[in-house]
Amino acid sequence: MDFRYLGNSGFKISEITYGNWLTHGSQVENEQAHACVRAALDAGITTFDTADVYANTKAETVLGEALRGERRESLEIFTKVFGPIGPKGHNDLGLSRKHIMEAAHGSLKRLQTDYIDLYQAHRYDYETPLEETMQAFADLVRQGKVLYVGVSEWTADQLREGAALAKELGFQLISNQPQYSMLWRVIEGEVVPASKELGISQVVWSPIAQGVLTGKYVPGQELPEGSRATDDKGGANMIARWMKDDVLERVQQLKPIAEEAGLSMAALAVAWVLQNDNVATAIIGASRPEQVADNAAAAGVTLEPGLLAKIDDVLGDAVVSDPAKTLDSSPKTREA
Repeated sequence: MDFRYLGNSGFKISEITYGNWLTHGSQVENEQAHACVRAALDAGITTFDTADVYANTKAETVLGEALRGERRESLEIFTKVFGPIGPKGHNDLGLSRKHIMEAAHGSLKRLQTDYIDLYQAHRYDYETPLEETMQAFADLVRQGKVLYVGVSEWTADQLREGAALAKELGFQLISNQPQYSMLWRVIEGEVVPASKELGISQVVWSPIAQGVLTGKYVPGQELPEGSRATDDKGGANMIARWMKDDVLERVQQLKPIAEEAGLSMAALAVAWVLQNDNVATAIIGASRPEQVADNAAAAGVTLEPGLLAKIDDVLGDAVVSDPAKTLDSSPKTREA
């Protein structure tokens, strides 16, 4: 496993991060979830990403149990705050001081740890003053309950404003967690340039486009049983944008390119995002341990320029790169 610095800091994380969105506490039984975490550790992965909103706090609990007994100093544990948790009352979401403080203490308990390595604002809160949010993060850092602060799916302007306030309060934003893959490149136009300017790295999610880039969805054939495209709990909705014959046909054409690189389709997709020097780590998810080992094979891989050009030629206009098409799920009001 190779390691990279996260943002303009001395904090090193593994190039591959194991994440448990849509799996632990919901789609995958706890025993299988523990086996996936063990596979991640065996592959040299030391960085783990979760959020309190995943499976309404259950995902954090499962991860905490799975990591119990491991040397804490050898791990980097990330979680997030914003989404509605618990009974989903009027103060159970957002980035108010009240919610951040209560959410942080809940996450610490569920993760069975004294501190969170990276605490992330899961979305931008349009109702809470940013000064209030940043002050709450600053206080958690000074209390030693949070070591570093990041955000997720913030725009370039939001990153600039947040970074400036953080600096005034004596800490720094070091990361942003956006969606990024061969098919979804919207961060390249504005977010990545702003992040380089600010000393912020990307912690990218969905590098295999919710499984589409594995090539398992073949045009004209039935969907694989148990796949995300057949999950009516939310997975099918997430993957719907890619389930078009023209996109799936182009993905099938990536197979010889993966073979040329000596990688599986999934590992090629993960390696592709890691070629961006502003990406510190790629988050992978898994429902089976063997998937972890497959994806982790992308660590340390260098894809030659000619191979990258072939990928671009194959995918063509299937690639989404327009920032206007980003999916910002932050509610503009608390009722949204």
